[in-house]
This record gives sequence, structure tokens and C-alpha cells, in this order.
Amino acid sequence: MLVTLVVWLVFAVCAPVLAVLLNEISIPYLDLPLGFFLATQGALLAFLLVLHIFTRRQDCIDRDHFLSDERV
Repeated sequence: MLVTLVVWLVFAVCAPVLAVLLNEISIPYLDLPLGFFLATQGALLAFLLVLHIFTRRQDCIDRDHFLSDERV
């Protein structure tokens, strides 16, 4: 769980801070800074990936300790 929280922290705090460097470039037709666009879209995808990995790992732990909801 701590690894999941650290990855979440990196994408929630560090990625937007580093995106400031890319804000000088603008996306045509949207007039959005590139850093803002990449940080928001990348953070969303990273959060979904972290959530998926966390739930898969938790399911394995539940099965190992016979706490699964699946009826066999």
C-alpha cells in the first residue's frame, strides 16, 4: 500500500510541478499549455493504472487468506 501511495504522490504533486517547464509550448487549436495538458492526462492515466494494480494485488491477498467473495 505504501508503494501505491508513493506513486500516487509522485503523479499528484511532482508531475504538475515538472510540467511548468513545458508550459511555454502551446497546443494548436486548444490554446492549452503543453505541460498542463500532459500533466492532467498523464495523471489520470497513472491513477487508473495504480488503481488497477492495487485492486489486482488486493484480490490476490484476499484469495491467499481465504477472504475472497468468489464461491468455488
